[in-house]
Amino acid sequence: MTADYDAIVIGGGLLGATAALFLARGGMRVALFERGPLCREASGTNAGTLTMQMTRVALIPFALEGHAMWQSARDWLGHDVGMVTCDGLSLAFTEQEADLLSDRAAKRRAAGAPITLLSPAEAQKVEPGVSPDILLAGHCPVDGFTEAYSTGKAFRVALLQAGVAVREHTPVDRVEHEDAGYSVVSDGKAMARARRLVLAGGVWIEPMLAWLGVRLPIKTLINQLAITERVAPIMRSVVGIASGLLSLKQYPNGTVLIGGGWQGIGNRAEGGYALSPEALIGNVRLACHAIPALRGARLVRAWAGLEAETDDALPAVGPVPGHADAYVCGSVHSGYTSGLAIARHLAAGILGEGAGPELFPIDRLLRQSAPNPTRET
Repeated sequence: MTADYDAIVIGGGLLGATAALFLARGGMRVALFERGPLCREASGTNAGTLTMQMTRVALIPFALEGHAMWQSARDWLGHDVGMVTCDGLSLAFTEQEADLLSDRAAKRRAAGAPITLLSPAEAQKVEPGVSPDILLAGHCPVDGFTEAYSTGKAFRVALLQAGVAVREHTPVDRVEHEDAGYSVVSDGKAMARARRLVLAGGVWIEPMLAWLGVRLPIKTLINQLAITERVAPIMRSVVGIASGLLSLKQYPNGTVLIGGGWQGIGNRAEGGYALSPEALIGNVRLACHAIPALRGARLVRAWAGLEAETDDALPAVGPVPGHADAYVCGSVHSGYTSGLAIARHLAAGILGEGAGPELFPIDRLLRQSAPNPTRET
């Protein structure tokens, strides 16, 4: 028997789970479909970094709001996700990196991020473990990180308490647009029907939109990460590099997570199924260059996670053209920092609860016939 709902959300990552939660709390009967466990694809395999300095300028307002939401997760989500608030540093080792860092800091500061530039001596006061070879550092006191792997557990409990019909391990074959709304088909059977539809699939947004005859190219990035054994405290901030090739932090248990977008091997269908040894070595070398004391640690595990990117590297969030009450929500760079706020605002718009900040409708991407070579720095 096909169940009827007010809204169906397809995609149980961070954005889909957040949208479903706030729609349900707004009074809607909601079903959430996810092909695996909640928040265990891209949302559960990323570094969990919350940073303004690696967030695109257009996303800074959402990032600030998202950071505050992570800080207050126990209040609105009902569960702790290991949020650590700390200083963030972005390092420059060359004159070119220093120029890039200065330009980015100015743009993000104008957008509301409290980023200042520090001399090497000032940076070492914030982070004594940082390399003495830096020329300049960007500093933001509103940074931090969470335990990405625990997010799904927290959302599952909150969603069930809100009355959401959580359908994990339920891949969706297709969506059929009917007069009264949308019907979701899984394993050849119509599983649910609703007037409203939210597609929140990250790298899978492209095939999801194809169900509705909409073509939106989404690039899949295969980001590698690694974690060390437990070591004595060697750093107390989130550390990045002006080039954007490093994301580094130490958890309270002593392990150090090393990321930064170095690419592994994989694709959208199979995920990140293999690591690139050369990329892993390069990432680790850069981490040790930034925090020299890290050289004494041993790696215990490395893996690859997926990240989605549109042609202009900005999110795909808003109505689906030509399809009433259908929405898309995803492909957000630095999505762990800004995704909560973006999904909450989309849910508020669907509920008719005020305009909120402007989101990122996909019309701009559908008009493009080729990738846009102009990318924000």
